[in-house]
Amino acid sequence: MGQVRGAEAETGSVQLEVRDDHHCFGCGRLNPHGLKLTFFAGPDGSVWADWLPAREHEGYSGIAHGGLITTVLDEVMGWVISNQQIWAVTGRLNVSFRKPVEIGVPARARAWVVADHGRIIDVSTELRTLDDNDLLSGATGIFVRVSEQVAQEWQSRYIPVQ
Repeated sequence: MGQVRGAEAETGSVQLEVRDDHHCFGCGRLNPHGLKLTFFAGPDGSVWADWLPAREHEGYSGIAHGGLITTVLDEVMGWVISNQQIWAVTGRLNVSFRKPVEIGVPARARAWVVADHGRIIDVSTELRTLDDNDLLSGATGIFVRVSEQVAQEWQSRYIPVQ
């Protein structure tokens, strides 16, 4: 649900390894209502995921619900920092909705780290259509590092042992 089937990976991108035995709404495979997003790391340090807004994601008729758009943006921001071995939680999220995100129209969310201030990490993200790269929404976020103990627990919980 919510995955873009057959969407081409970008040159140089690598699929992130994520354990599939958990219920995370964004990336978990066990959540029957979840988005089941798959993440890729780009050669520029960004992380992206494709999303196909489905009827279950609808707000107004034919348009994805803003809360689910926000969820996709938040999720890809979380994975861009965890891909850099940083485990943090969302402290603040500022979303801009630019154009309607239409049901059935494939989109790509991309996030990148703007600045690492130690305990605080600034992250940005955009959601664009796959077909014409039209900007649909974007967000900036402030993430706060968790304790080293929690980081180790989450690392083992969500990233497969290699």
